[in-house]
Amino acid sequence: MGNHRKIKAAVLEADSIWLEYGGRKILQNIYIKVEKGEIVALLGRNGTGKSSLMQMIFGSLRGQHQSVRIDGKYIRYPFKTKGLICYVPQEQLTPSGFTVAQCFQLFGTDQDLALAYFPEMKKWLPEKSRDLSGGQQRLVEILMLLLGPSAFVLLDEPFSQLAPVVVERLKALIVACKENKGILLSDHQYEPVIEISDHTYLLVPVGRSMLLKEVRKELAIYGYIRET
Repeated sequence: MGNHRKIKAAVLEADSIWLEYGGRKILQNIYIKVEKGEIVALLGRNGTGKSSLMQMIFGSLRGQHQSVRIDGKYIRYPFKTKGLICYVPQEQLTPSGFTVAQCFQLFGTDQDLALAYFPEMKKWLPEKSRDLSGGQQRLVEILMLLLGPSAFVLLDEPFSQLAPVVVERLKALIVACKENKGILLSDHQYEPVIEISDHTYLLVPVGRSMLLKEVRKELAIYGYIRET
C-alpha cells in the first residue's frame, strides 16, 4: 500500500505485561503476537484493559512491567522508532485547528491514496478537523494512520461513529492493508472484527489473554457473546 519506504519488521510481541492501579490488577498475564500480513483481534468486556494494553504496546503508557519486542528485540518505547508503530486511540487524534489536508501532511500519509478508497473525502480536505462530524473525523484519523508508513497499526474502536456502509468499506481497506502491515484491532462491534481477523485474543478478568481457536464457541463459553 503506498510508496512509503517500510521499516523491515515482521513480528510484534508483547508479554510480561503487568498493570495495576491502587492495588487493582488490570493486566497481569498477557501474551499478544502480531505478524506482518495478519489482522489480530483483541476482544474483551469493558474494564478488561484493551486500551491500556494497546497504549503499553505503543509505549505511551508504562505499567509495573512490560516487554514489547520487534523481531525478538526488546524496544522500550516503540512509538519513538519512526515508521515502526502507530496507534489510533478512541480519543480525538487530529489537531482541531488543522485542515484535513494538513493533518495528512502532518502524519506523512498520501491523501490521494485515501481518496482512492473514500473519494467523498475530497470535499473535507480544506475543512478544519473541528468542523467535521464525529464519524467523518474518525474516518480521517483511521485513514491517516492505516495508510501511513508504519509497519504495525493499533486500531482502538475504529468502527465507532461510522455508518454500517462505511464500516463495510473500511473492513475491505483494512484487509487490503495487511499485505504490508501487522494490524491489531479492537472494537465493541465484534462481528466486523472477527470477520476479518486471522487470530483472536480475548482479555478476561483479571488481566489474562487467551488465544481463541474456535472463536465464536469460546466467546460464548466465556460469556462475551450469547450462543445462538
